Amino acid sequence: QPSRTRKPDLAFIANILKCRPPKNRDPKPEEAAACAPFLQKQIALIQPRIILALGRIAAQNLLHTDTPIGRMRGQRYEYPDPKVPVVVTYHPAYLLRSPTEKRKAWEDLQIAMGILRGQS
Repeated sequence: QPSRTRKPDLAFIANILKCRPPKNRDPKPEEAAACAPFLQKQIALIQPRIILALGRIAAQNLLHTDTPIGRMRGQRYEYPDPKVPVVVTYHPAYLLRSPTEKRKAWEDLQIAMGILRGQS
């Protein structure tokens, strides 16, 4: 008889906003603030081992900073509650427009994998 237990998903994708802004513009601070409790609850329920922030909007909102993404990537951060390691990298849409940046994104993924292996 097949097991009824389900293996946990390897990845969960969440967004800063729970709906798309008009004309796909960047979210306004008040929109991100209005959706923040939903994202916080998702993170608390999922209990991720790591968060990979894809793009400037995700990184700046998760980490409450205005630091440019180019300066944020390549480092380990921490989401405060619950404490979860965060790695910042470029958004996939940006990488499609700027394929020469893929090496940097690969380096960021290597940092994330090292954290998951307990090496960072």
